[in-house]
Amino acid sequence: MSSATGKWILLTTVLGSSMAMLDSTVVNVALPTIGRDLDADLAGLQWTVNAYMLTLAGLILLGGALGDRFGRRKVFVVGVVWFAAASLLCGLAPNAGVLVAARALQGVGGALLTPGSLALIQASFHPEDRARAVGLWSGFGGIGAAVGPFLGGWLVDGPGWRWVFLLNVPLALLCAPIALRHVPESKDDRVHGRGFDVLGAALGALALALVTYALIEAPGGSVPVVAVTAAAGVAAGVAFVSVEKRRPDPMMPLDIFASRQFTAVNVVTLCVYAAFGGFFFLSAVQLQVVAGYSALGAGTALLPTTVLMLLLSARSGELAQRIGPRIPLTVGPLLCATGMLLMLRVGEDASYAADVLPAVLVLGAGMVTLVAPLTATVLASVDTGRAGLASGINNAAARAAGLVAVAALPLLAGMGEEAYRSADAFDDAFRRAMPLCAGILVLGAVIAFATVRKPPPGCLRPECLTHGSVTAPPLEPNRSRGRLE
Repeated sequence: MSSATGKWILLTTVLGSSMAMLDSTVVNVALPTIGRDLDADLAGLQWTVNAYMLTLAGLILLGGALGDRFGRRKVFVVGVVWFAAASLLCGLAPNAGVLVAARALQGVGGALLTPGSLALIQASFHPEDRARAVGLWSGFGGIGAAVGPFLGGWLVDGPGWRWVFLLNVPLALLCAPIALRHVPESKDDRVHGRGFDVLGAALGALALALVTYALIEAPGGSVPVVAVTAAAGVAAGVAFVSVEKRRPDPMMPLDIFASRQFTAVNVVTLCVYAAFGGFFFLSAVQLQVVAGYSALGAGTALLPTTVLMLLLSARSGELAQRIGPRIPLTVGPLLCATGMLLMLRVGEDASYAADVLPAVLVLGAGMVTLVAPLTATVLASVDTGRAGLASGINNAAARAAGLVAVAALPLLAGMGEEAYRSADAFDDAFRRAMPLCAGILVLGAVIAFATVRKPPPGCLRPECLTHGSVTAPPLEPNRSRGRLE
């Protein structure tokens, strides 16, 4: 950590991950302005968010495998340049169709650079310095996430929404040369000779794409087309599971789900991040269209959740380590559900202090309570050699949950294609959507309470976490995938 190389590596990984993190936090704030400027309907706004999450969720595991094979620095730099080029295309998009296509390309770049950030730290630092390096990386990343909504709102109200994307270009021009000059290359020699699970990645992405299309197009689309697309999406999902089961070196080995703790926590992840995805997509629009906030005001209004996460997540993780994950993973979603129900107070001319802030603080308290224990429990529920694979699967699950939520929630809430242009119509749909998000969180809390267990002292193996109830033999480490993502 004290060496010049160590500092350069840390700077490079923070810059790269900040590009993807900033993009995911600032775009929601810009959605109403993008819709008005490009004359896009609600489906166009949904695809603006989902095109990015679709390719990111579908390809993130493959991106980590490419880094292990061809060099983590090389794939990371390719991802940074790719992401910047796609961002430039987003910023110059003349219409909603081009913007959506460019967002999908952004997701491909994100899938290449996101696994590489932590993988570079894992491969480059001495073991005794890795924890500190990861902590610094997380801290700086948290600052970036905290600044994101504020910066996005300022850009939308000032230079314009296109700068939300164009901002990535100078970051990439700074990051890529530093990486090439100062970051050592690393790869996993044990993966040579193994094939890539390209078919699995393609089927997984196709299943997500088809289901997402069916959900977004259902309100105004042709019923036969929507039905056939949904059925094809389900069929692609079944084919994905079949391929992963038969391949000798699959992208997502199904035997990892022999740990009931790992399976349960990933189901909780799906519930939690589906609710989060729907909430942050709709609340930024609610604050602007209904409550009359500016883009900067809406971005700043949601800032306390990130500040609380930044200040208190480490303590939350320590508490969960002492008392076990069951209570935090039960209480956290219930607090988040309460915060989302409190958002029902946010209507026309809402007071920030009386209406918005209490909801945001309760939501932030819930996120603090559950996010760090959720991640730690995922990693602890499998053998150490599979920590990277477990992290990647959980990351993909979180992205996929948000993707489906953004596609499905407007449909379930009865939100029309032009709803975001009408304060009354959007407010009515928002009030139907928040209880749905809260209900998903309550379901996650119930699942956590019923299935998550604290391991016996000193034992973090899967068979301990399931109290001897594992039906399959103990999992062997998958050395070719032992990476942090």
